[in-house]
Formats: sequence, structure tokens, C-alpha cells
Amino acid sequence: MADKQNDDPRIQAQERAQELLDKLGLRSLPIPVEKIPKSLGALIRFSPLDQELSGMIFIKDGVPIIGVNSLHHPNRQRFTIAHELGHLVLHRPILSSEVHVDKKFPVLMRDALAASGTDLIEIQANNFAAALLMPKVLLEAALAKIEFDIEDASPFEELAKRFRVSRETLEYRISNLR
Repeated sequence: MADKQNDDPRIQAQERAQELLDKLGLRSLPIPVEKIPKSLGALIRFSPLDQELSGMIFIKDGVPIIGVNSLHHPNRQRFTIAHELGHLVLHRPILSSEVHVDKKFPVLMRDALAASGTDLIEIQANNFAAALLMPKVLLEAALAKIEFDIEDASPFEELAKRFRVSRETLEYRISNLR
């Protein structure tokens, strides 16, 4: 019996991220997220922005442009790029008509809006980003090799370094691994 397509938009976002990784042949760590926009015809621009502004994406003269806060930690910049790529892949029709600015990542921040599950576009972009930076197969393989101790966070720290993400982002991805 064929698998039924998943109706959960979060899972669909993760599947689209995996499809992109497969298409580009990206199967090793860390995922070179900075190189992916070019394959989609997009440009990345790093600029010092307001501390609350992580990134943005807009289309100018038919070219998608991803803006990233150059003042943020490199791991956060990687997540911002992946998040904005999620908007490009999943929400391109919306981008054609407006600049999409991300001040915070609601799912990772777990604010009231994210907890209510009402900002689906941001939730999808976060799920896409997490799956792009931490592909399920690579994450499961890495987790299988680690012995965890509830009092020792160092395995999470080491794993986060391998994926070049924050520990919080890694923990989010593990808790939402499907």
C-alpha cells in the first residue's frame, strides 16, 4: 500500500527540505546552507541589522534576496538562511507581493503566538530550516552513536557543533523528529 501524503504542514515542510537536500546531493555535515540559495537563483546579503531582526526575504526584479543580520552568531545566521529558504521554497507566491521580515523565530522562542499554533507560515519555515540543517537520517545516525546522561549536556553541545547549530535548535529538532 502506498504511503498517504502527510497532511501536517510541519511534516510537509520537513519533507520539502529533504527533497531539496536530495536534489542537491547534500549528505554530509555540516550542511553548506550558505551555498543553497544560489542553486535556487537567490542571493544572500549580510548586513548589520537591529538586534531583534534576524533576517528577511524579498524578491527584487525577479531575484529572491535573503537578508541576514551580520551581527548575529554564525549558527544563528545559518538558521536564518535556512528559515528564509523555507519561505522561498514553501511560500514563494507570498514573497512576490511583500517583503517578509523575521524579527524572531516564533517556534524556537516558544512565544504565545507559536504556542497557539496560529502563525503557520513561521512554523513551517522553522520546521523546514531545522530539517535542512539537521537532516533526519544524519541526525538519527549521530544520535545512535551517543550515550546520554541526564546530568551531562556535553553530548548535545558536541552534536550541535557538528551540525553548526545552537544546542536549543538541536533540542527542538530532536523533540520534533518525525
